[in-house]
Amino acid sequence: SFVDYTLERSYRYTPDRFNLDRVRVLLRAVGDPHRAFGSIHVAGTKGKGSVSALSAAALRAGGYRVGLYTSPHLIRITERIQVDGEEITEEAMAALLEELKPDVARIPGITMFEILTALAFLHFARQKVDFAAVEVGLGGRLDATNVVEPLVSVITSLSYDHMHVLGNSLSDIAREKAGIIKRGIPLVLAPQQHEAERVVEEIARERGAPIIRVGRDWLYAPGGHDLERQTVFIWPASEQAHMDTFVETAGSEEWAPPRYEIPLLGFHQVVNSAVAYAALDVVRRSGVRLEDDAIQQGFREVVWPGRFQVLSRSPVVVIDSAHNRDSALRLRIALDDYFPGQPVSLVFGAMGDKDIPGMLAELLPRVSRLILTQPDHPRAATLEELAALAHGHGWRVEEIRPVAEALRFALSNSRPGEVVVAAGSLTVAGEVLAAWDSIRSLLLEPVGEGAR
Repeated sequence: SFVDYTLERSYRYTPDRFNLDRVRVLLRAVGDPHRAFGSIHVAGTKGKGSVSALSAAALRAGGYRVGLYTSPHLIRITERIQVDGEEITEEAMAALLEELKPDVARIPGITMFEILTALAFLHFARQKVDFAAVEVGLGGRLDATNVVEPLVSVITSLSYDHMHVLGNSLSDIAREKAGIIKRGIPLVLAPQQHEAERVVEEIARERGAPIIRVGRDWLYAPGGHDLERQTVFIWPASEQAHMDTFVETAGSEEWAPPRYEIPLLGFHQVVNSAVAYAALDVVRRSGVRLEDDAIQQGFREVVWPGRFQVLSRSPVVVIDSAHNRDSALRLRIALDDYFPGQPVSLVFGAMGDKDIPGMLAELLPRVSRLILTQPDHPRAATLEELAALAHGHGWRVEEIRPVAEALRFALSNSRPGEVVVAAGSLTVAGEVLAAWDSIRSLLLEPVGEGAR
């Protein structure tokens, strides 16, 4: 059997356990498939999956064959490896695993993620993709995906997560994430706290990697939104004077900022779409033909479930993958933005190694009813652990497992106008989606596109 560190609550992120040697040996044995296509390499604490999905969707709309490698998965492991929006089949994955088995057997200590990464790259090469959007699994510097030589590197929003692995300071976390920066290859950097930005800038300077800063070189603003999509404006800083005139004249000028629609909700997705756009612009400047119409189409058609996803309108049901304090804050802001003043019933479960007190501190001021649950995962916090933390806030809680049953309880006890939210872990969101067909029979008005 192979090591799967995602099943452990704590482990050491050190070169004796994590390095690129094993995955390089495996890739070399199968012809270095990662060199067969151009790639966009995306690291970060939050938003890296969304940026990867948006980038892949835009390139696909531009007429290219595109791979997408992400982790973890919501329901099926095959979700992690997609070509043109289609998951690898279980049969194809099994066949590739069988093909890799002799080479894997000769590499002591190889991990499941390293094998999956090599398998994904081999699948992409065999499927003759033109490009792949590759999401880092954990950290960056020692992550198995860091073997790629991308067209552009991307670092999304950095915050506190996996501290037992990446370090207890934001600068330590930034240093690990910045390990994906390659010599001379452009870096797109999302807006950051100063401590993180300083570290990333220093490493980029050392490696001669030009930085494109979102929020400085590329600017963005939200437009209108509803429960299915939102409008985003993205423009280069060089056109800010035009934007000022556009705002002052209430849009009566000939010039207008480029407008994009995305089915991903929340202001944080406005930022993520700008980051994806900046990355695609770097790809375009490298000589790849990609019209703005294709980017608009790709953004409009992107599918990335489990992120502030509205499953139903009556009663309102939302799932979100928030699993650290920063993303819990973004969830709370999105709830205030989309459902101002409405009471919230929260179905909450989390991994035991996450900042659960921090998440609860952000979410509980917005919650009227708390239902604790425990997803089916070895790292999941127990109901007893969660209840002890909630009682420390003075909360009376319901403790119900499995996740689907907790959501059913929340729905059957929801009051008029109440928003039911399931959050705290990607696994919680995945278990809700997996059971959604049976749960939705309780509901009256599902959202047309929301439960894709």
